[in-house]
Amino acid sequence: MSFGKNLQFLRKMRNTMTQEDLAERMGVSRQTVSKWELDMAYPEMEKVLELCRLFSCTMDQLIREDMGVYDEAYSDIRIEQVDAFRYIRYAVISTEPESDAIDHVRKWAESLNIAAPRIIGWDFPVLSQEQINVHNMHGYAAALILEDGVEPTDIAAEVIRQEAQKYIAITIRDPFSAPFTIIPNAYKALDAYMRANGIQHRGEGVIPCFEKEYSIDGVDYMDVCIAVED
Repeated sequence: MSFGKNLQFLRKMRNTMTQEDLAERMGVSRQTVSKWELDMAYPEMEKVLELCRLFSCTMDQLIREDMGVYDEAYSDIRIEQVDAFRYIRYAVISTEPESDAIDHVRKWAESLNIAAPRIIGWDFPVLSQEQINVHNMHGYAAALILEDGVEPTDIAAEVIRQEAQKYIAITIRDPFSAPFTIIPNAYKALDAYMRANGIQHRGEGVIPCFEKEYSIDGVDYMDVCIAVED
């Protein structure tokens, strides 16, 4: 990834900042910004450091990393209000916990006669360094959203209520075509947008982030969501 493409990506993350807007902030001409983004010219070190401060990124991220993760697989980033809901969850720690956790929750849904279950999932970080480094394990929690009137009395799981909360979200089309690239890149895009726009992550008292899978007209989608402060 080039410096120019990273700069263009960060500029667009900043509430669609124009080249003119960036030029004014940096004290240069629009043509200079255009040359930077086309890799036809490079800013002096002082300007590079100023860009890093402006976009809340490191010099390594700006110059070396592949920050431009947008392509046809991703939707525009949005902030949405998720209404309050109740859920029961099941967590697994193993080398491949995602499918185990989701399958278990699907069985719960079947036992409750829920024909179209709403299931979300997220990384479950309560692991030892030995589990992570030696045994290559990680944790994953899957949750079944409970509709009004559904009471899981025969299921040994705590019913948890989450209040209404704002999440920053991005939608992935066909996420499992290359899951180890596409899904992490979605999180990177959200993180870059949050840093560029000064949006703070909320991790206490709510599900800090989650993934939701669904299909529309035979096409698989996944929403990746991160809780944010109001």
